[in-house]
Amino acid sequence: MIANTLRRAGAAQQRKRARWIVEEEAAVATAAPSTAPRRDGIDLMVAWSIIGLFAIAACAGIYAMETILLPITLAIVVGVVLGRTADGLARYGLPPIFGGLLLAIIFVTGLSWLVNALLGPLTALASEAPKLAESVVARVMPFIDRFEWLRLAVARSVGNDAIADTVMKNAGPMLAATAAGLTPALVQTLIFLAALGLFLLGRLQLRKAVILAFASRERRLSAIRIMNGIEDALARYFSIASVIYFSLGLVTTVIAFVGGLGMAPLWGLFAFVSSFIPYLGVTAMTLSLLVAGLMTHEVLWLALAPAVAFFVVHLAMENLAIPAILGNELEVNPFLIFLAIVFWTWMWGAVGAMLALPLSLIVLAIVEEISDQPPERQLPG
Repeated sequence: MIANTLRRAGAAQQRKRARWIVEEEAAVATAAPSTAPRRDGIDLMVAWSIIGLFAIAACAGIYAMETILLPITLAIVVGVVLGRTADGLARYGLPPIFGGLLLAIIFVTGLSWLVNALLGPLTALASEAPKLAESVVARVMPFIDRFEWLRLAVARSVGNDAIADTVMKNAGPMLAATAAGLTPALVQTLIFLAALGLFLLGRLQLRKAVILAFASRERRLSAIRIMNGIEDALARYFSIASVIYFSLGLVTTVIAFVGGLGMAPLWGLFAFVSSFIPYLGVTAMTLSLLVAGLMTHEVLWLALAPAVAFFVVHLAMENLAIPAILGNELEVNPFLIFLAIVFWTWMWGAVGAMLALPLSLIVLAIVEEISDQPPERQLPG
């Protein structure tokens, strides 16, 4: 009987202890939201400092690895556009792999032809640089002498008769810098060609591997939508921009022909290619037309006419045609594009400026998908 009494007392004590534990857990759960630690200003500053240090390290890595990252990034962007075009050719019975390789061969052949077309005139221009500099100076100095402030500025900088001498003195260092940059450019060209070919060969397998890398169904759907959005945005941009800049090239050919400049089709080709490099392309093209006009015509206004006409036409296209067409198609903030151009030009030079808008479109496609995900979608059939 004593054992039964002790047993009942122990069971009652255990039930009482269990009720106490449950009440304590409920009290802790109720008080948890109010007693949770809050982040103060120091915690936020530490978090943003870590993000800032990561951004600085990423920028330093991108800048330091330019020789490798630049051609690979360019190959991926070009490969996405060519691959999307190859998918269109698949409707006519051509497999996407062979279609992509065929387009890559056409692209590389066209690029080689463009380099050869520009190499001859540039070599001749470099060999005749001293004589051309003297000729340009002889024609510009009478105009400069008409304005006292302009003549004084030139005299203070290099002297009245020392412009051609300055060009001659700097010709050697400029040629040395150009020669020093040829080796990295050759290495980057080889990396670009290899990366482009391998990307087109394994594009479908790479796409499948990226999709299957995600475990859940919804994340795989999101990856499919992101890749489709990137391909659509890049394909629309390059197709529309190619048509617009091809029209600019035709107009430039007419300007060069009417302006009396030699090799008018080559000027149109140069205008078409340089237009893909924002800001820097139009600057180089305008200066080239200005120098060519000064070399061709004795009358100053005739010499300036081709450069002025091209600049006005390009300005009209950049501010009217391109925003009206590309703006409606892509819906990109011009200020963000300007910041992207400045950043990638600082990182990778002229090629970085050319890649600024495509890379911005890629980032916008990813952000748009992440920020706006529907609750449930079905896999495409």
